[in-house]
Parts: sequence; C-alpha cells; structure tokens
Amino acid sequence: MQSTRLPLSDCLDAAVTAAHAAAAILQAYSRNRAELVIDTKTRNDLVSQADRESEEAVINILRERTPDYGIVAEESGGQTSGAASWYIDPLDGTTNFLHGIPQYAVSIALIAHAGSIVDGDTPLERDTPVIGVVYDPCREELFTAMYGVGAWLNERRINVSSAPNLAESVIGTGFPFRDFSFADQYMPTLNHAISNTRGVRRLGAAALDLAWVACGRYDGYWEMGLAPWDVAAGTVIVREAGGICEDIHHRDPWPIKGYVYAGNPQTAPALDAMIQPHLKKD
Repeated sequence: MQSTRLPLSDCLDAAVTAAHAAAAILQAYSRNRAELVIDTKTRNDLVSQADRESEEAVINILRERTPDYGIVAEESGGQTSGAASWYIDPLDGTTNFLHGIPQYAVSIALIAHAGSIVDGDTPLERDTPVIGVVYDPCREELFTAMYGVGAWLNERRINVSSAPNLAESVIGTGFPFRDFSFADQYMPTLNHAISNTRGVRRLGAAALDLAWVACGRYDGYWEMGLAPWDVAAGTVIVREAGGICEDIHHRDPWPIKGYVYAGNPQTAPALDAMIQPHLKKD
C-alpha cells in the first residue's frame, strides 16, 4: 500500500482557522455565563453548550478542509481513520471557564498514523503528533507547532527553558479531580515537587500547561488521568520547542492515555525520575 504524504502546512492553517472559530463562540458565551446550560458527565466533569457548539465549529471546518482524516473529539467522540486523525478539545479548562477564571483554551492536534510520510520519503514507524494548535482567547495567544519545523507563540519562535535542574524550576501540574484511583501514585510526587522545586502551580488547563512549558514559563509539567485530546497538541508544541513530552509509563509513542511528563532536556528526565518510584507496576 502506498504511503500518504500529509500536507502539514495546509493542516496547520485549517487547525488555526478552526481554533479561532471555536474561540469566538467561547468568548461570546463567556460574557453571559449565567445563561449557559451545564451538564455533569461524571463527578467534577462538566460540559456546557459552549463546549458543544465550539466543538461543532471545529469539526465542520476540519471535515471540509481535510475530509479523509479521522476525528476524535471530547464531546462528540469519533474514531481514528485514514492517514491521520484530529484530536479536538474545544474547551480545555471548562471548570475555569464556567467560574469566570480566564485560563482556558481551544486545543487541536493532528496525529499522523504509522506509515504516513511527513518529512523526507521515509514513512513514520509509529503514530506521531505532527500539528499542534493551542489558542488562549483571553490573552490572544496562539501556540502552534509543525513536526520537524518548530513551535511559535503568535509569530515568534519559542523554546523551552534552560533551567538546569528541578531545584531551579517552576513546575506545573494538575491534581486528581475526576478519577481518584491514582491518587496514591500522584500525591507522593506532589509532595516531592513541593519540597524540591522553586514552586508548583496548578492552573487547571493541561493544554496551556504544556504550551507554557514550550515557551519557557514553566520549566516542567506532569499530570495523571487526563484524556488524549488534553495533551495531543501540547505534546508536539513542547517537542518542537526543543523539549521532551512523553508517556509516564514509557509505553506509548505519545501520552495518549493521559499520563504525561514534560520539560526541557534537563528537567524532564528529573521529573521522570521523581515519578517512577511511585508508579504501580503491572
């Protein structure tokens, strides 16, 4: 079977267009939060019509521009297919959004499937995030990345920090909030980080946490129990900014199961070493 070459520039343009369309819907609702209809999917897992309508806007644009690609979206589901699949979080940081906390974003990523060609003539050996867009409409900050090309904040190229160790680092994280089954693995890592870093921050939007690692605001980040659409875009943005973003369990080619650590070439291995002793081994 012939491998498919992905038109990454066109894909990035489509994702940016979709992210802006979704953000326009979110910001319109943000001025009338009291009128939002809010449903509870599970404990502490909320969804509103803002999530649903912004996701629909993203999907409509991506289906029109890239009809042969699969779509996996937070609210409407979907499945992977073809040479690549989009992973969409139309509102990362829903709880922040609903409480009027200006820390949320639209996150869109393209995952190229094994066998696709994105650079040169050699097909990819494993599924790989190749396009990442994270748009923060409150700050009007657009984080983008393209596999093998680089990462940008608006039109400025970005790089991870140069922090040499955890002791000189500010680290982002996320507490268990929906699934508490891994709390006994997570809490010792949080205790270690509090005691051995310059500071720990928990701002409640994983896509932005990863984007902030990419631009050097955070020196590292780790979290457990996320969803693939929370981390897909951030993974490629961190990697293209010169950083490391990987699966905590070292099983998957990207943190598709939502157990993620990220940082620069010094801090990421240090975070990994901090986490590993506390993981349950299968």
